[in-house]
Amino acid sequence: MKSCLFVMIVCSCFSIIACNTKTKEEMSSFEWPKGIQPPIAPVKEHIRVVHNDTVTDNYYWMIDYFKKGPDNAEVVKYLEEENTYLDTMMSGTKVLREKLYDEMRGRIKEKDESVPVFKNGYYYYTRTEEGKEYFKYCRKKGTLDAPEEILLDVDEMAKGHPYYSAAGFNISEDNKLMAFGIDTISRRQYTIHIKNLETGELYEDMIRGTGGRSEWANDNKTLFYTENNPVTLLSEKIKRHRLGTNAAADVTVYEEKDPSNYISVGKSKSGKSIFIVSQATLSSEWRFISADEPDAAFRIFQPRMTEVLYDIADLGDRFYIITNLHAKNFRLMECSLNKTDSAGWKEVIAHRPDVLLQEISVFKNHLVINERKNGLVQLRIKNISSGEDHYIDFGEPAYYAGLDDNPEFNSGTVRYTYTSLTTPGSVYDYNMQTKERKLMKQQEVVGGYDPKDYVSERLYATAQDGTKVPISLVYKKGYVKNGSAPLLLYAYGSYGHSTDAAFSANRLSLLNRGFVFAIAHIRGGQEMGRQWYEDGKMMKKKNTFTDFIDCGQYLIDQKYTSKEHLYAQGGSAGGLLMGAVTNMAPGMWNGVIAQVPFVDVVNTMLDTSIPLTTNEFDQWGNPQDKEAYEYMKSYSPYENIEKKNYPNILVTTGLHDSQVQYFEPAKWVAKLRTMKTNNNILLLHTNMNFGHGGASGRFDYLKDMALMYAFVFSLENITE
Repeated sequence: MKSCLFVMIVCSCFSIIACNTKTKEEMSSFEWPKGIQPPIAPVKEHIRVVHNDTVTDNYYWMIDYFKKGPDNAEVVKYLEEENTYLDTMMSGTKVLREKLYDEMRGRIKEKDESVPVFKNGYYYYTRTEEGKEYFKYCRKKGTLDAPEEILLDVDEMAKGHPYYSAAGFNISEDNKLMAFGIDTISRRQYTIHIKNLETGELYEDMIRGTGGRSEWANDNKTLFYTENNPVTLLSEKIKRHRLGTNAAADVTVYEEKDPSNYISVGKSKSGKSIFIVSQATLSSEWRFISADEPDAAFRIFQPRMTEVLYDIADLGDRFYIITNLHAKNFRLMECSLNKTDSAGWKEVIAHRPDVLLQEISVFKNHLVINERKNGLVQLRIKNISSGEDHYIDFGEPAYYAGLDDNPEFNSGTVRYTYTSLTTPGSVYDYNMQTKERKLMKQQEVVGGYDPKDYVSERLYATAQDGTKVPISLVYKKGYVKNGSAPLLLYAYGSYGHSTDAAFSANRLSLLNRGFVFAIAHIRGGQEMGRQWYEDGKMMKKKNTFTDFIDCGQYLIDQKYTSKEHLYAQGGSAGGLLMGAVTNMAPGMWNGVIAQVPFVDVVNTMLDTSIPLTTNEFDQWGNPQDKEAYEYMKSYSPYENIEKKNYPNILVTTGLHDSQVQYFEPAKWVAKLRTMKTNNNILLLHTNMNFGHGGASGRFDYLKDMALMYAFVFSLENITE
């Protein structure tokens, strides 16, 4: 529903345009079309009574497309009217949007190739071709000088589809078969196919209604996968498929009875175990079998415990466990292969109140630990035999580093990614013994890019309760801190997802036009540890919103910008943030971009037929509980619209969105139209072909980016 890791891209500017020497005053000014009437959605009274609280919802009917299917023409008619209104209001930006699209696409190296990953005797990689939206998935045997095998030509497969996603590529142990998932609707419901890599034959086996991922047992003929409920989209069953049989005969090896849990199936890095994972926000439970015995009954690793999370890794001769058992920020444990319950766990790395232990990657001789301290990622290398360890030095004040694809268990090299607000995405191979670091690839910005032309900073705003909230920001040299520059403030702040300082080539189109781009690392994320997350969810969710407002006020007070030039952006659960701060501090923002926003919290959480709702109870609360109902109603954006002045707002959604259904933003906009008391711009764009993640091609999404950038540029009277 809301829990997509929504990665945003955004901006920075003063009064000089990168490729144009005219000042703002010398440019032609932008004017919004006059006398254009926005669509007015029909009013159909719907009464909700919960806990003796009676609420009138005049736009509840918009759920009909979801409930009744595509035959409900009235919903589609309204959404199309909103799209027409947006096209009319933004008509003056057509040339600018085309320029932005060309500009951003022009920075992309169209003919490119990923860094090959070695696994089980083959190098695997993807490559893209000039002018093509998708990619080719390829491999070479033994050496990079070997002939190329194209395993999937997704460019060819996607022809004729407005949306096409190929995912979950999984190669059998004998390297002869590949399972992969295809979604052509954008509902994240994948059909798994199987291809013979020796003959090129696509088998008749088709497994529908899955999460896309699957795992081969070591017999090269048994496949495990997750089956989803077609209505709620909940992952409900793990099934076992035999090659060459009808999927209707597949055996259910695990069924999840708790609708608040997500389930998945995977294989250990050592190749020795098949794992089933069931996890909710506050608890988890793993099961496992030997990958050599696919018909065996799955054995519980450790039964789920209240408010205890754990992840496991198979080292071959033992298991490692990351857990928050008696450890708020998690600690590392180990146990034998045969005694896996918590009574047999022994501590390897103790809990530290100032360090969050996030994940590990195991190798035959080394352990790589991903930690977070002071809001920044640290990669720690530990020699398993000697116990000696060291950290990789990154040397920038704000950055992101993370473990990349490391499937080879016997390797002495770990691959990691690195980026910052000024450093393009980079892939490094690091020798864990010699400490030698080798840059394998850095994102190329076509047309040239010099990081010395840009400046990044790390700031700390003081929240209402005295908490220090980090802010990362970037701008182009020449920026003057006098309060007159436009600034776009982005945040997410939910699910414990940490929004790190990462580079975006698209963002240069904003920075080069004078925008400052800032990330508010607000509570609800996990940047500052597990407590940071817990202080921004459930009955403390409002901290997320007040932190963002306080960060905005701090940037105004420090003269990075002013209320006349401050903009806010967030998507999905970050769109909830946008809705909340628009209600709570409407005068602080000149413009707000809310992408696929989760803005109808109460109604959605009351309706368990809406996809993924029950998985969310530990994030927001269950409104069947009166206290939870009253708290979420007190901040839900749709519930709290009032007759007052609102900022300029651009809202985006997708008709087939499986995470945040289209009717949430549609209802929100319809109600805002009737309640707002000023003439500021309010626009809704519904993509009628796509879902939560937008377009599937590598260029199509740039049209949406150009729309969003043109919206804020228009408000700043930037016309070129």
